[in-house]
Amino acid sequence: MPKIVTFGEVLLRLSTPNFQKLEQATSFNATFGGTEMNVGASLVKFGFEATHVTAFPNNLMGQKAKSFLRFLGVNDAHVILEGERLGSFFLETGAVMRASQIVYDRADSAFANINPEHFDWEKILEGADWFHWCGITPAISEGAAKACLDAVKAAKKLGITVSSDIYYRSNLWKYGKTPQEILPELAFYSDIILASRKNIEEIFGLQVSVEKGKFVEACKMLMEAYPTIKKVIDTDRIQVSASHNQYSAKMWNGEELIETGYQDITHIVDRIGTGDAFLGGFIYGQVVLKDDLKSLQFGTAAAALKHTIEGDQNLVTVPEVEAVMGGDKSGRLRR
Repeated sequence: MPKIVTFGEVLLRLSTPNFQKLEQATSFNATFGGTEMNVGASLVKFGFEATHVTAFPNNLMGQKAKSFLRFLGVNDAHVILEGERLGSFFLETGAVMRASQIVYDRADSAFANINPEHFDWEKILEGADWFHWCGITPAISEGAAKACLDAVKAAKKLGITVSSDIYYRSNLWKYGKTPQEILPELAFYSDIILASRKNIEEIFGLQVSVEKGKFVEACKMLMEAYPTIKKVIDTDRIQVSASHNQYSAKMWNGEELIETGYQDITHIVDRIGTGDAFLGGFIYGQVVLKDDLKSLQFGTAAAALKHTIEGDQNLVTVPEVEAVMGGDKSGRLRR
């Protein structure tokens, strides 16, 4: 059973029922979400062992969040209980031409106040095949950034594959550091990066001058500057409306550009967590299928299915993803 370890904040997710606007809502659907945890949860459904490392407040909400990890089948053995507050976000789910909206309430959370000295990463990562982090985590606080750096250094020392969704949110960086000061060092210890050409230019200070093939050129420049990075992946979303999207993926693996076709997703139930679902599927493909194109195809099929599931996590199995990969999009009733 392959083992993945993920690290990042888990938030209380409060979403409006029945596509209501926030100003209409008198009640909310409550669950939990967090990009790295979502990746691990996907892989549990695909037969992996997943461990999520985070901090929850030492109160009833922290205990509830821990029990949610166990509900997903994610190992909570390295969750720290400290602090008093669990971060949260409010989701207004859009429809047709009305966009979804998210309001975050995560300041001074237990994770934001995390103490990096509380984690023995070599022990946590013992026996792991893969470690995953994302660009949101080091944006939250200096402690979170230090803990993430300790983790990737330990993973590299142990020969563990490291992946990152390096997309970052500029409005989160409020502790005196910029993404350009933190993310390049973390990327140095990573093998696979999910990033756009724009991300690469902004974070690493690289400037693409060609008119065509900008993604490939940016990847080449990045790999030349950071030879530890072996593959760069990215996704593309065509948004016909809030309810109808098309989704594809691509990769530069140092030798060739690999691209998938588009998954046409016509009746979206919930698009939150779909990028995490892609990464979960992609990692499954890398570890189990051991083929770059199939990894991208498995990831896009998994992401397409996630659009049909309410909540942050992609609760589908390998046969369900394989059916979509094989072209079965009928949604035919199974008995």
